[in-house]
Amino acid sequence: MNHVNGKREDEEMDTSTKEDDDGQDGGGDITMPINGELTDMGGANQNDEEMEEDESRAEATFSFIIENISKLKDSTLSPACMVRNLPWKIMAMQRINQNADKYNQKSLGFFLQCNAESESTSWSCNAAAELKVLNWKPDGEAFVRKIQHLFYSKENDWGYSHFLPWNELLDPDKGYVEDDKVHLEVFVKADAPHGVSWDSKKHTGYVGLKNQGATCYMNSLLQTLFFTNKLRKAVYLMPTESDDPAKSVPLALQRVFFELQFSDKPVGTKKLTKSFGWETLDTFMQHDVQELCRVLLENVESKMKGTCVEGTIPKLFEGKMLSYIKCKHVDYGSKKEEAFYDIQLNVKGKKNVTESFKDYIKVESLDGDNKYDAGSYSLQEAEKGVIFLSFPPVLHLHLLRFMYDPAADANVKVNDRFEFPERLNLDQFLNKKEKTPAVYILHAVLVHSGDNHGGHYVVYINPKGDGKWCKFDDDVVSRCSRQEAIDHNFGGHDEDISVKHCTNAYMLVYIRESCMADVLQPVAEADIAQTLKERLAEERRMEAQKRRERSEAHLYMNVQILTEDHFYGHQGTDLIDLEKVNFRNFKVKKTMILLDFLDVLAENLRYPREQIRPWPFQVRQNQTFRPTLIDLDTDLNKTIHDLADEGTWTVFIETVDPESNFTRLPEFNKDSDVLLFLKMYDPKTKSISYCGHIYFPIAGRASEMLPELCRRAGFPVDTPLLLYEEVKPSLLELLENQDLPLEKLLDELMDGDIIIFQRHDADDLLDQYELPTAKEYFRDLYYRVEVVFCDKNVPNDTGFTLELSLRMNYDQMAHQVARYLNTDPYLLQFFKPQGYRDGPGNPIRCTYEGTLKELLLFPKPRQLKKLYFQQLNIRINELENKRQFKCVFVNSKLKEEKELVLYPNKNGRVSDLLEEAKKQVTLSDAGSGKLRLLEVIGCKIYSIQREDMSLELLNNTGTTKSLRIEEIPPDEVNLADDETLIHVAHFQKEIYVTFGVPFLLKIKNNEPFSSVKERIQKKLDVPDKEFDKYKFAVIITGRVEYISDDDHDLKVNISQFLPHSLTGGNLQTRPWLGLDHVNKTPKRASRYNYLEKAIKIHN
Repeated sequence: MNHVNGKREDEEMDTSTKEDDDGQDGGGDITMPINGELTDMGGANQNDEEMEEDESRAEATFSFIIENISKLKDSTLSPACMVRNLPWKIMAMQRINQNADKYNQKSLGFFLQCNAESESTSWSCNAAAELKVLNWKPDGEAFVRKIQHLFYSKENDWGYSHFLPWNELLDPDKGYVEDDKVHLEVFVKADAPHGVSWDSKKHTGYVGLKNQGATCYMNSLLQTLFFTNKLRKAVYLMPTESDDPAKSVPLALQRVFFELQFSDKPVGTKKLTKSFGWETLDTFMQHDVQELCRVLLENVESKMKGTCVEGTIPKLFEGKMLSYIKCKHVDYGSKKEEAFYDIQLNVKGKKNVTESFKDYIKVESLDGDNKYDAGSYSLQEAEKGVIFLSFPPVLHLHLLRFMYDPAADANVKVNDRFEFPERLNLDQFLNKKEKTPAVYILHAVLVHSGDNHGGHYVVYINPKGDGKWCKFDDDVVSRCSRQEAIDHNFGGHDEDISVKHCTNAYMLVYIRESCMADVLQPVAEADIAQTLKERLAEERRMEAQKRRERSEAHLYMNVQILTEDHFYGHQGTDLIDLEKVNFRNFKVKKTMILLDFLDVLAENLRYPREQIRPWPFQVRQNQTFRPTLIDLDTDLNKTIHDLADEGTWTVFIETVDPESNFTRLPEFNKDSDVLLFLKMYDPKTKSISYCGHIYFPIAGRASEMLPELCRRAGFPVDTPLLLYEEVKPSLLELLENQDLPLEKLLDELMDGDIIIFQRHDADDLLDQYELPTAKEYFRDLYYRVEVVFCDKNVPNDTGFTLELSLRMNYDQMAHQVARYLNTDPYLLQFFKPQGYRDGPGNPIRCTYEGTLKELLLFPKPRQLKKLYFQQLNIRINELENKRQFKCVFVNSKLKEEKELVLYPNKNGRVSDLLEEAKKQVTLSDAGSGKLRLLEVIGCKIYSIQREDMSLELLNNTGTTKSLRIEEIPPDEVNLADDETLIHVAHFQKEIYVTFGVPFLLKIKNNEPFSSVKERIQKKLDVPDKEFDKYKFAVIITGRVEYISDDDHDLKVNISQFLPHSLTGGNLQTRPWLGLDHVNKTPKRASRYNYLEKAIKIHN
């Protein structure tokens, strides 16, 4: 417990202290009742008297009498009272205020405790409460304080350390004590808890949606659309039989609606967001529910086209309005009929929905500078406005709680009180009355708690339009009162502690009273296509099976089976490439014996049992991976787990050759025979051919094997052969004396050894080949590597793959890449990868003398070996004697035309850089033809670089400094003694909030400042009305001196703008002229944070 004392004891309030997302068990036909239509809904159908005794009740009053109060020292707890299925207790104790000026004053500590004995750390419950010390006098008043708190494991009690001074508590005249007893009482009202066993379906008949991280906004909208029953029925009827389950938005929506209608538990939405094409990060990024509503309905409407439910969305949500402009004095105007799916209503300065609708249709006068262009009538005074022609059956009202604040350059939330009725009559806002009155019943209230940086969404829904409200808070659904659903969400409850701060309605859903029966028509199981029910049932069955498999995974292991077919075509070492081979996988119980497993294999491979023999692979000490012997006489009754190493077991299954007449495999004598695998090397094609396996006596001579090798290779039987043993990837040993017994010819003869053979041609014949022998082939193979080359200028480029040798030098590598790209190798520049993350690192010089192996050092295991490149316009050997500069060219109208990438000589000067720039820019006809280089930092000009300055002194690697090139205006080329160039920049109120494009301006000593202003206005091309709002200031070392608008005779003092020396040093700072005005082009202010991006549904 943690009772923290506040600054004022009479004001302080403090604390004293997986299953699958989308999976639902079951399969087959739906037999469960429809949610919301349960015959026995437990708490959902109890009357108010029964609810008082119900442990799931939302509120309760309970009391606690403390005897011998004068002797109370330690904490004391009341018996528990159950609210929302959680135990609540009164906790009281004597507290001492240690403030020196209060002389150790004693007080009563009074707290409300929730679920304190639970060991769970994931629960939470939001509650408001009144804490009372009752008065024993019949006419006495209780002492009352209120709290509002989110209770959870680390803050499971909340209240006041100094609720009431001890002397007042024990003062008989106050009436709080009688017979040394004090009567404490608490009224608590709690939301349904999260993270505990709360059965939403039992208490309400409905279920919630799981939150993936920050998807509460989406969950609120989905519940709203789900309870728009006519839309739900139409979604069920959308044809999705042939849809891709991973990308189909309609199918994913059908799945969510189906689960909401029939499930007993909260429903997952991962498959839905995946169908949107969203990544994991998107689900942790809160978005605007109004924006999602539009995007989702547009997506569903487009998918409904051409189906039996085409037009459902506009029939439900589309209204019509007429935008008009009408001239006051001539017969001229314009009209445009527009459809709308929602109406955005202003909240700021408006009392209620009716006032906002009046503001929406308010007529705007176009006069003065804002007259209407009436064509041949020229500019005319006019009236502009909108008229509603029709309202839809389902009306979405989006309340503009978030508004752009120019001063803060951000969106701020408007928490003002804004009332909305349960029954809304909109007839007065129609141009002509419709067939049925435009009377609407409130169906849903989407509520946002928090500010523009984030928060939480819940939705209150009146599912059947009968005034019985439920609160949908992600996975928790609870019953609630009309007051909680409507009145508490008007906003402006800053003084009411029982309502959470910044909690108010953000979107309202009304249903036309005359359309209620149609929009809220019952959706029965019969309304769902049988094919859809079967598909979803099969999905649930498969998911249940996967869950069972995961839970039983420790009982099984994977066995990878290889046959000789897998060995053919392999060109590398050993018999297979583990990263490329396509195993036949068998999932078997670890307790299965080998005999039973061989029977399973025989059945799957379609061979009789006596025609297969297992040879398990094992990793040898020299890191080769070869088959080895298993003793079938002793191991047949051993379990797979005992025979295999931990993890996956890889086995070669030897089978009878189908082309032979054998009915069973030949006998293998483990004491006298050895299993050998055969490969043939062809120097002409530089390739390896697999030639099967052979049982050979260990005492037999190698020469006795030659006729069989020739036969398998298709050579004449007397063809001389070279024999090699493949010992390991980097070692091939020539078997010179072929008359020796095999056991003496091969070191450590073992089952699974590989013999490589080739024709023994004359040396002069072999010399014509690049890799004349198998030994040279495997040495070349050992150094062979696949390298991925990615274009550094293409974001996320997947690149192309080339097989190269680690022994290659720079030139050889460059020529191979150039051949692939069909370009000159000297027009390529290569870059090493970064060691710590994906992306290009330092460039590789064309004079690099190392090998490719040294460029590819330290790759992670199995990581792609990657290099980056870019194609050049100049040769790489020239480029390496130059230095790259990125500059922005700004034209005479102060528009940033384009980015320049310039390559002057390293030892050049600024004049060389400007000459390079002239080759890429177009100069104005009336210009000077001369360029200058500026350094810009934070939208202010930092310096003008001299043309004779060495480029080595020019640093353009910083993140805040940019280089700007511009043409010098003719009148600024040569300055008189009484003229100078000043730096001009834009700012808004604060000089550190600069924006826009800064510029240089020529001024003349003693010229009228009004002339300077005229030149600035002309340069910026700003209208008079807007320019009148500009303020001018001289900024010297952070000090702002505003120039008065009243002094019309003000003359320019050129000395004001000359460099000023800083006190105590040799540094100089140059004053600049600031233009203080509103930034008309602000960046998009984020409602939440800089990570937010616009909502998109990609499928």
